[in-house]
Amino acid sequence: MRTRKKLLIQQLDKKLKPFQGTEKVIIPDQGWISNIRIALNMTLEQLGNKLNITRQGVKKIEEREATGSITIKSLKEIGQILDMEFVYGFVSKKGSVENLVNYKAEELAKKIVLRTSHNMKLENQGNSDEQISRAIDDLANEIKREMNKSLWD
Repeated sequence: MRTRKKLLIQQLDKKLKPFQGTEKVIIPDQGWISNIRIALNMTLEQLGNKLNITRQGVKKIEEREATGSITIKSLKEIGQILDMEFVYGFVSKKGSVENLVNYKAEELAKKIVLRTSHNMKLENQGNSDEQISRAIDDLANEIKREMNKSLWD
């Protein structure tokens, strides 16, 4: 990976690190807004008054959150009204962005090397498993170093 891109990935991983583990948080079926409002014993009308909208408007907001069609701007605004901080981020399924890049590079390298290896076997020029493994590692390292956009095709 080129130094600049590697540094950017390390900085991104550092920013996203606090979010690790949050993927395990179970989001309430009715959404956070409804659950928090109910837990605080706040009526639709009371929250609506704080937001300068009707109780029906609050109900629609809660429904939009539950269906995933609410805006981040709305969530931030409601968070402030509820004296809470709305946060959002991403958590890599591979543990970190760097691990994601490594995984994608290895997958692409494997695909390329195995395709080439298959063609060579058809021509009776096959390689050993060790040679194939080494070729995959070498190509994956080159792909990571170059960080071509083709990594994400």
